Amino acid sequence: MDVSEVVLLDFWASLFCMRVKIALAEKGVQYDCKEENLANKSQLLLQMNPVHKKIPVLIHHGKPISESNIIVQYIDEAWQNKHPPLLPSDPYLKAQARFWADFVDKKINDGARRIWSTKGEELEKAKREFIEWLNVLEEQLGDKAYLMGESFGYADIAMVPFYCWFYALETIGKMSIEKECPKVVAWMKRCMERESVSKSLPDPHKVYEFRLQKLNNKTT
Repeated sequence: MDVSEVVLLDFWASLFCMRVKIALAEKGVQYDCKEENLANKSQLLLQMNPVHKKIPVLIHHGKPISESNIIVQYIDEAWQNKHPPLLPSDPYLKAQARFWADFVDKKINDGARRIWSTKGEELEKAKREFIEWLNVLEEQLGDKAYLMGESFGYADIAMVPFYCWFYALETIGKMSIEKECPKVVAWMKRCMERESVSKSLPDPHKVYEFRLQKLNNKTT
């Protein structure tokens, strides 16, 4: 397969782009990665995602697919002959996997962003709520290896990129996620043992420096 058949419009620090990279790696799909400057978006990005003008965008045979969870589902279906499947075949379990991916987007992502966008009492509240949401994931994990059972898949892909944000969240929020949510961190570490994950996530310290720079820019 010519890599030009598959193009990812990417930004290195984007959790959502990381999801797509993990899914492509799990399926063994070769692709051309084009790094975007989000302060000066390319004409290709504006053309391929005219509605939201955001990354990631997967371009397959010249046709764009946007929104990370939708892209991951597309990858699973477009390369369904390549193993392993990312979504369960059972309709109920498939719905559950989608539910947890949606939970990550609505609760975990929002909670993380509030930790580094607030101060004082609001920050303390954001930290408490973030840990509460992670505890919900701990309950779902139980004694399972992965979020939906013994196989790595769609729901895990939705969450695992947050692992490279944990250092920044702990440093900025002066908190210990592992102390509060040991099962979640053990699960993240288990996911990191997969080459598809470890090669798709940037260094947490680099993410922290990037986040710190953005915070400093907001206050100047």
